[in-house]
Amino acid sequence: MQTYLLSQQFNTRSLAENSTACPANATICNGTSCVLPEDNFNETLSVVLSTVLTIMLALVMFSMGCNVDIKKFWGHIKRPWGIFVGFLCQFGIMPLTAFLLSLAFNVLPIQAVVVLIMGCCPGGTASNVIAYWVDGDMDLSISMTTCSTLLAMGMMPLCLFIYTKTWADSDAIVLPYDSIGISLVALVIPVSFGMYVNYRWPSKAKVILKIGSIVGAVLIVLIAVVGGILYKGSWIISPKLWIIGTIFPAAGYSLGFFLARIAGLSWHRCRTVSLETGMQNTQLCSTIVQLSFTPEQLELMFTFPLIYSIFQLLFALLILGGYRLYRRHRVKTKTDVEKTEEKEDSKSTSSHAKINGGFVSNETK
Repeated sequence: MQTYLLSQQFNTRSLAENSTACPANATICNGTSCVLPEDNFNETLSVVLSTVLTIMLALVMFSMGCNVDIKKFWGHIKRPWGIFVGFLCQFGIMPLTAFLLSLAFNVLPIQAVVVLIMGCCPGGTASNVIAYWVDGDMDLSISMTTCSTLLAMGMMPLCLFIYTKTWADSDAIVLPYDSIGISLVALVIPVSFGMYVNYRWPSKAKVILKIGSIVGAVLIVLIAVVGGILYKGSWIISPKLWIIGTIFPAAGYSLGFFLARIAGLSWHRCRTVSLETGMQNTQLCSTIVQLSFTPEQLELMFTFPLIYSIFQLLFALLILGGYRLYRRHRVKTKTDVEKTEEKEDSKSTSSHAKINGGFVSNETK
């Protein structure tokens, strides 16, 4: 009896030790060797972020729509020269730039493919928020984003078919048409409501626009911070991808601006086309990459969309800061010139009055 109790205590102690050695979520335990279930943290975080961002961006796009005039918007659709220039930038310059950068840096085939996927993606909705802050053409900005997202249904497969032949079979790339459709719906419906509010209640639309522009700016920064800190991606990737992720958005902004200027667009539309070209839909790129490649392949290039997202935001903020400084200096200089001219006019009027024995009116004092 005593032997049985000692054996029972020993077995209990042994089980307790094993239970502390193995995590609670282990499926198989053999001593200190445990089999753990697959960590779905990345997948869960991606779903949560995508859902929250879609809702928040829809609200922001509603506020952006409050700055869109229906007649001007329809004018861009009927005379789509600006949209056509943006189309050439989006599906001409960006895929070609991605192809040339991949060749120049001689990256791995799988890494070249992800750079090309990023280059073939349509414009992101963040460009509409930045376009507002740099006094861009909001009607053109939103019409360009809408058209590029719609045309991506056909242009993405075509561009990938043309450019990925060097490295991979384009049939292996899975395009999430449902995600593109969701992006389109999340853009068109809120903007349409915002345009209607602007048409019916212009004063309320201005208040909504101010709030939405601030929330949109905060949301863009929050996306980059949350994605960079919380996402358990493999940050140990090729330095070449870091360099490409830095150069690519800067090239998109610059080439988009110059092509728009060569096409004869006004300065505020050039800024709009520049932002629409450089700011890509990085969430869509991440979705395509996840659907198309194995976990082993993802380790080599999955972080690239996030790298691009961070640097496209940094360059956009630099553009915004530079424009604000230029605008402040220009307005200040213009005001000083106007004041000087007013003083000179006042002096000349006063002296003329003294000479002719007249009087100086209160308007010139």
